[in-house]
Amino acid sequence: MKTVLITGASSGFGEACARRFAAAGDKVIVAARRTERLDALVGELAEQTECHAVTLDVRDRQSVAAAVENLPEGFAEIDVLVNNAGLALGLEPAENADLDHWDTMVDTNIKGLMYCTRAVLPGMVARGGGHVVNIGSVAASWPYPGGNAYGGSKAFVQQFSRNLRTDLLGKNIRVSVVEPGMCETEFSLVRFEGDADKAASVYAGMEPLSGVDIAEIVYWTTSLPPHINVNQLEVMPVAQAWSPFAVHRD
Repeated sequence: MKTVLITGASSGFGEACARRFAAAGDKVIVAARRTERLDALVGELAEQTECHAVTLDVRDRQSVAAAVENLPEGFAEIDVLVNNAGLALGLEPAENADLDHWDTMVDTNIKGLMYCTRAVLPGMVARGGGHVVNIGSVAASWPYPGGNAYGGSKAFVQQFSRNLRTDLLGKNIRVSVVEPGMCETEFSLVRFEGDADKAASVYAGMEPLSGVDIAEIVYWTTSLPPHINVNQLEVMPVAQAWSPFAVHRD
């Protein structure tokens, strides 16, 4: 039985990961900003395993540190950290982008991930084991119009994960980055600030990935024999691929 801390667990990948680990009998700590959703999830998962909810905004460094430090007995020794909290906002070209959107993406996707990792790692190192799974994106490697700061933030996640591996060499701690492509969760609804029609149009006429798909992949990376480390795993739906090079002509 592992103890698993999942950020952004009130919906999407995070909620699906919580369900997958709970189904396997692992103890689950679900962290997110939406307390009511967390409480409902804990009430449901409690039938399967021990579960603890933490209302948390990963952008708040002090709150992250306090949340990890004050976990109740039985949940304090974290075996797996799933850094899932993250978002995209807007799809405007860089010259028209909202700087508040850029700040929020950097604060959540980069700083929040760093804060959570830094809070959990000392315990893993002291116990001589653990696994950090960071949720990245294909946008880390493949640009698209309007991806600007979001893609940059996920490129950070990719490179940060690689550098964690080098820092943790010899300490028996695994680090993986899982990079999904098109996946129908609340992602596009958040990106388009609640415009359900615009969010739905992103997935019209194709079969995207689901949160359950990604949760299964995350669980698999943590369930391999302990000498195996999945460094980076990029996954797209069959209906998605790379586009030809864009060329502007006069």
